[in-house]
Amino acid sequence: MSVLLTLCVVLLALATPGRGAGRWEPCTDLRPLDILAEAVPPDGTAVGVTVTQVQGARGLQLSAAAPHDLSFPASRIFFRCDLFPEEFSIVVTLKVPSLPPKKNEYLFTVVSEERDSLLLGLRYSPTQLHFLFLREDGARAWQTRVSFRGPALTDGRWHTLVLAVSEGSFSLTRDCGLPVDIMADMPFPDTLSVQGARFFIGSRRRTKGQFTGLVRQLVLLPGSDATLRLCPCRNPELALLSIPPTLRGLTGKPEDSEVLKYPYETDMKVTLGSRPPCTKAEDAQFWFDAGRKGLYLCVGSEWVSVLAAKERLEYVEEHQSLFTNSETLGIEVFVIPGAGLFVDTANRKTTSAIYKWADGKFSSYQDIPTHQAQSWRHFTIGKKIFLAVANFEPNEKGQEFSVIYKWSQRRRRFTPYQRVLTHGARDWEAFEVSGEHFLAVANHREGSDHNIYSVIYKWSPGARLFEANQTVATSGACDWEFFTVGPYAFLAVANAFNGTSTQLQSHLYVRLGGSFQLFQSFLTFGAADWEVFHIGERVFLAVANSHRYDVEMQVQNDSYVIDSVIYELNVTAQTFVRFQEIRTCSALDWEFFSVGEDYFLVVANSFDGNTFSVNSIIYRWQGYEGFVAVHSLPTFGCRDWETFRTAAGSYLVYSSAKEPLSRVLKLRTG
Repeated sequence: MSVLLTLCVVLLALATPGRGAGRWEPCTDLRPLDILAEAVPPDGTAVGVTVTQVQGARGLQLSAAAPHDLSFPASRIFFRCDLFPEEFSIVVTLKVPSLPPKKNEYLFTVVSEERDSLLLGLRYSPTQLHFLFLREDGARAWQTRVSFRGPALTDGRWHTLVLAVSEGSFSLTRDCGLPVDIMADMPFPDTLSVQGARFFIGSRRRTKGQFTGLVRQLVLLPGSDATLRLCPCRNPELALLSIPPTLRGLTGKPEDSEVLKYPYETDMKVTLGSRPPCTKAEDAQFWFDAGRKGLYLCVGSEWVSVLAAKERLEYVEEHQSLFTNSETLGIEVFVIPGAGLFVDTANRKTTSAIYKWADGKFSSYQDIPTHQAQSWRHFTIGKKIFLAVANFEPNEKGQEFSVIYKWSQRRRRFTPYQRVLTHGARDWEAFEVSGEHFLAVANHREGSDHNIYSVIYKWSPGARLFEANQTVATSGACDWEFFTVGPYAFLAVANAFNGTSTQLQSHLYVRLGGSFQLFQSFLTFGAADWEVFHIGERVFLAVANSHRYDVEMQVQNDSYVIDSVIYELNVTAQTFVRFQEIRTCSALDWEFFSVGEDYFLVVANSFDGNTFSVNSIIYRWQGYEGFVAVHSLPTFGCRDWETFRTAAGSYLVYSSAKEPLSRVLKLRTG
């Protein structure tokens, strides 16, 4: 029996018995549904349909086909029931011609054959894109139109549009750019029946308004926003989710009237020998490294691996010294689609900062007022993007609040969204369980009392705010760590100090019956961080122990040099068991990452009892041997590690709690 199946059986016995609800199934598969491929034969030989290559991409010319020849019954894809999904996105890649004023052309429609009424459709005019749908209320029925102005499609170029629909929210994204959002008074119906209906591609069941341009992609994605799958993209005008087989690849021979202007349609140049320079002169050229058996492409000023032998970490080098507003207690790296890669720093003084990755380094982007910020947490709810800061100290009015910020697409900045009462907050953890969103805060102390409650908040879709959902007794809590094993959700808390000792129990909770319940306790010593990671089917949980202290014990310098512990899930024993102990120097953070097929852990060593200038260590997974030290990195008061990857390679970044300087390190591979 597999590990996952066994764990499910074990935890099922812990749940409250009762009758299970009937299993819900959607009307169709929750995968991309290629509407264009459904209407066109695999070889593209439908009568009146022509395959045309323009600007390096193939598309279908449909205007010579009879409307019924490019249609199919809705029951072909809605095979479990007759309801159109209430949340979905439509992806279309098209090249449209210039249209005379006031003329409209249909991209696709869903038409009730019996009543000849349009249930749903997408059409465009020279200045607008219209999404049409039918709403019914008893005996009344009326057609609703949501119009997006100025999508600028008639420029003779390929464009990819994503229309995302969720209740009354309609969003249009062109070529992975900034979305245009419309909140309509009339939401999309949650019970739009398509019984007896047909999909018509490029028409509204008649030749009037028939699409005269080229279409390359037409996909329905039930249940989610396809923008998150498509963007960012190197060629956003041709962002690809699914296309018919006849359009895949290039013909290899351009049209007689077409100018060769795409790199993949020109002669390819490959350089051999030692590593050549990568400048504008070599841009889009290849280099084959015979020694490493790797093929690389020159992009900007970096050779980017295209095909390579097994990638291995060889050494680590300093890439950037990131000067910060003050000492940095935590960092968070995140990506905002369409905006870029960012890192935010939780700074000890009254201002924390966000930096944006540009031209191979982080540059200052936005300052945010904070109060001895300890950490940041980036998370999303639907299309909303948030950052939560854990403030350790009260504000100027003596109030202890941590703040949730929301990304503004218009201003392209984070703005305050919600204040949350906290007590010496050290960490936020955001997670999702069964479609519901939660945010847990680790409250460290209230005044001099460390034995207080930390709080789990739940997102209220109605109020659009986080509301208290559950309190958990903690002792000097420093960190929350969420993870899942199969259908079960776990939450681990790192308890650091109970007012007299750092030697105390940290706890692991499992979610059962709508709340988190105690699953297992661990003896820890000033626990500062939990890190969960998977290697194959094995599940590990590592704790960073920072300090061995008791009020009755005389403080000794070696009380900071102690073992941190890695635990492994033993399904048979229904518990995590000790797997490996690693000697650390007041460890404050673990970070797990991989390079090629190798797995690594890096520890944030902060203090050895005498100095903050101690080496932090990278450990490599070596199977039966466990984790073995492979790289020793000089750090000063190291507090937090994060890893990230760009087109140029993989990086580590660490923060220092003892100087206003963080460092970005590049992982050199071979």
